[in-house]
Amino acid sequence: MSPRTNKPHEIVERALELSTADGCVVIADEQSTANLRWAGNALTTNGVTRGRTLTVIATVDGKEGTASGVVSRSAVTTEDLEPLVRAAEAAARGAAPAEDAGPLVSGVPHSPDFTDAPAETSSAVFADFAPALGEAFARAHAGGRELYGFANHELVSSYLGTSTGLRLRHDQPNGTLEVNAKSPDRTRSAWAGRSTRDFKDVDPGALDAELAQRLDWARRRVELPAGRYETLLPPTAVADLLIYQLWSSAARDAAEGRTVFSRPGGGTRVGERLTELPLTLRSDPNEPGLESAPFVLAHASGDSASVFDNGLPLTATDWVREGELARLTTTRHSAGLTGLPVAPAIDNLILDGGEDRSLEEMVAATGRGLLLTCLWYIREVDPATLLLTGLTRDGVYLVEDGEVVGEVNNFRFNESPVDLLGRAVEAGRTEKTLPREWSDWFTRAAMPALRVPDFNMSSVSQGV
Repeated sequence: MSPRTNKPHEIVERALELSTADGCVVIADEQSTANLRWAGNALTTNGVTRGRTLTVIATVDGKEGTASGVVSRSAVTTEDLEPLVRAAEAAARGAAPAEDAGPLVSGVPHSPDFTDAPAETSSAVFADFAPALGEAFARAHAGGRELYGFANHELVSSYLGTSTGLRLRHDQPNGTLEVNAKSPDRTRSAWAGRSTRDFKDVDPGALDAELAQRLDWARRRVELPAGRYETLLPPTAVADLLIYQLWSSAARDAAEGRTVFSRPGGGTRVGERLTELPLTLRSDPNEPGLESAPFVLAHASGDSASVFDNGLPLTATDWVREGELARLTTTRHSAGLTGLPVAPAIDNLILDGGEDRSLEEMVAATGRGLLLTCLWYIREVDPATLLLTGLTRDGVYLVEDGEVVGEVNNFRFNESPVDLLGRAVEAGRTEKTLPREWSDWFTRAAMPALRVPDFNMSSVSQGV
């Protein structure tokens, strides 16, 4: 086999053959991307890239337990394999026993397409999108707006093989679209984003119309002080907050008294009511339009993942069910420690159970309040309450008597997503959304808008 023509499944098989460790897991990630960028109503760049990353996880049994060693490298060919495998084995032999050690997963049926070539994207993914984008440029120019932004499409084919016989494959498409509209004098700016699998369900013209409306709202400027305001959080902002909540929901941390999900006096808050609204926060690898890997793909061990769980099947999981905390994330190891069910993290997040009101209908039902566009620069302040701080960006609008009457200044906020769920008085229609802050790591989300009667705008910000 020529190093240049090695297929991913052949690379995985050869690495497993080379292994002399007691256990071995090999993950080959084949990635291809296509992108477009534009500025001032004109395309500026486009490109296509491809790459491979190979991760080898070696496990070595010893008198005191099993140790693991993990090594990942990019652009791996056949001649690179043996040094990579030996490096993982050396790392395992030099490591202390792994706390999360357990038998490698076995008995999972093979993926029928394991030996197929990796899926690849190309500029063809933009065949319908690019002409529609050109039409949006023309309308924006005629309307005195300048559009800036980018569209990115990625396909990752992951091949997982283990010494216990697993041969699994998953193809993950991921598309993001972000558009900024600016007035020619740069005094007004608005943002819109979308998540997509294939760019067939995104409409640049609709985004331009949305942005044009927001720029028009911003013609009137109102200065407001810091304080607590009735606030409408759009789906993108809700997603950013609840994704952070999901990332902070490791069962072991909660059981050890270190998180917002710790029960005073010991244990976890599983079973407690978090909100009076009938909301369900869930993940499902088979969710239509938000499909993700149906088995664990762990390149490293951490609070919510274990390399020993690679290949473990994933199923639909309710994290919050009808307002009650139902699950915290666990590996097989942390499930054993906490006595909670095995519930690994899944790469999508859905909040549903709200009403069928659109955000526009929620605005129309508002006496006086704020309408946000998105959040950014979110950081944790206090893990015990999951207090987060961050900034509003690209448009905060004042609503009076059901209509947007102007743009207000930006704010710094201080809020806990868990507390927000408890104080929210209305949830709208669930829709697919792009989390702006976390879009580099997490894009598959569907959320409703939330109405919070007293969102804490802790200080005025000069951010844009």
